[in-house]
Amino acid sequence: MKQLEAAFAGFATTLSAPMVEVLAGAAPARAFNRGQMLRAAASIAEMLRQRQNALGRPLKVGLVMQNSPEWVAADMALLAVGAVEVPVPLAFAAAQALHLLQGIDLCLVDVRGAARLRAWHAATADGSTPMPELLSVALDTLLLQPSSRLRFQLRDEHHVGKIIHTSGTTSQPKGVRIRLNGLDALLASLRRRIEPGHFGRYLSVVPLSLLIEQVTAVYMTLLDGGTIVFAPPEVPLLGESGATAGSMLAQLTAARPTALTLPPSMVEALLASCHAVAAEPAAMRSQRLFGCTRAPFIACGGAPTAPAVLAELATMGIHVFEGYGLSENSSVVAWNSPDCFKPGTVGKPLDHVTARLAPDGELLIKSRSMFDGYVGTDPSSCEIDAEGWLHTGDIAEMDHQGFLRVFGRKKNLIITANGRNVSPEWVESRYKSLDCVEQAVIFGDGLTRLHGYFVIAPGASPVDARLRIEALGQAQLSDVERVDCAVVERSSRGLYERLFTVTGRPRRELIWQHMQHASAAPATLADTAAETTSQPEIDHV
Repeated sequence: MKQLEAAFAGFATTLSAPMVEVLAGAAPARAFNRGQMLRAAASIAEMLRQRQNALGRPLKVGLVMQNSPEWVAADMALLAVGAVEVPVPLAFAAAQALHLLQGIDLCLVDVRGAARLRAWHAATADGSTPMPELLSVALDTLLLQPSSRLRFQLRDEHHVGKIIHTSGTTSQPKGVRIRLNGLDALLASLRRRIEPGHFGRYLSVVPLSLLIEQVTAVYMTLLDGGTIVFAPPEVPLLGESGATAGSMLAQLTAARPTALTLPPSMVEALLASCHAVAAEPAAMRSQRLFGCTRAPFIACGGAPTAPAVLAELATMGIHVFEGYGLSENSSVVAWNSPDCFKPGTVGKPLDHVTARLAPDGELLIKSRSMFDGYVGTDPSSCEIDAEGWLHTGDIAEMDHQGFLRVFGRKKNLIITANGRNVSPEWVESRYKSLDCVEQAVIFGDGLTRLHGYFVIAPGASPVDARLRIEALGQAQLSDVERVDCAVVERSSRGLYERLFTVTGRPRRELIWQHMQHASAAPATLADTAAETTSQPEIDHV
């Protein structure tokens, strides 16, 4: 665990250097240096070690907290004692959270996490799941305790240190077992790809329960001697109720980040903000958006981003580096970087990853950061074949230089009634480049025409949205890829909870059923292009 130990042991910095900062909001700003964080983590580790010694085995610990210095200290402690860490998103529904927390020994919580746990348990009908022991974490209290040294417990190379949630075919999340040595191999490879100095200040905009955010926000930042910056506690993170890309953009200027990892919605919001001020010099634009005259290192992944969006941002001096990963590889598989970049791709596989394509175009990988299997089973689980290749389930291309293009999920590949193949994720990314479209989900398997489900911003006009959807299809997509029948629906919290996962991925079967229920025969775009009257909550176009 050399990389992880180095991240927490004052690597390339002094103990007095700032390590974690919380931006000011309703409460005053908070900041803790590396020495304070190590002391707090050591205190938590000692409490965990006592319980672990009594059990005679590694603890299985739920981590139920908002993004905060407390989350980072708890993560440090869990890694140090060799416990099995189960981070749980606060945005989970009760059934999802309790499913992931099955078999845990205790939970590390902050005030908000404790409240969520009690609410989850209160929501269970029969109360059959007992409330676990809660160990409250508050840095101000921990720093009053006598200082001690954070000691790392040696474990064998196959030790599973984390169980990370990822979406399944049902509403229940899958648990992916992550080996700490695998995580170490990933970090070493990432550090060879990304030159030192990029992660001086990292603003976290999504929950730390996501493994990619742990890798980039916490471990890569600390290995670079940088500072992890969190938004004010009252600002919802992307993926949580009430969050919008626009509200998170407001935090960028105060954070002055040198690095960010953004979902496509945030990248699209950046472009919209650039459009808001015409003919702005690059340095002034960067100062307005990021609080400094130089744009940060921005990585993007999780779903395709329209190439036109990335290209236009690049002309404005804001370069976004797309990557690709999956939890089964401890997150990152391939990544563009300033020194290894090709537009329209997700980069080359990292040094420790070997990739090839199956005859049907499915991406297969081998690596030293491979997962250790799942907790439970799900039809969407990835398989490792007899030769050790992980079948990712994603359709891809690899050029002669080794750069990858990923088009979407193999299981989602549309074969129309005319025998034409369409990758829905690629098409969806084009429609989502419209600032009024929050989500686009495309269907057409066995159909003569493509059907689309579009979630538009609450304040957007359905009439204007459908006209822009039609115009984009005519201008940028072929006849095979263009949506002809669609349902447009205004964004709402309930809609997202029913039809999308906590990470924003569409539940395609449920969405198709929803569309059929909403209208047995959606009208074509051409049929409704001339309408100008206001529309109901669900608008069929």
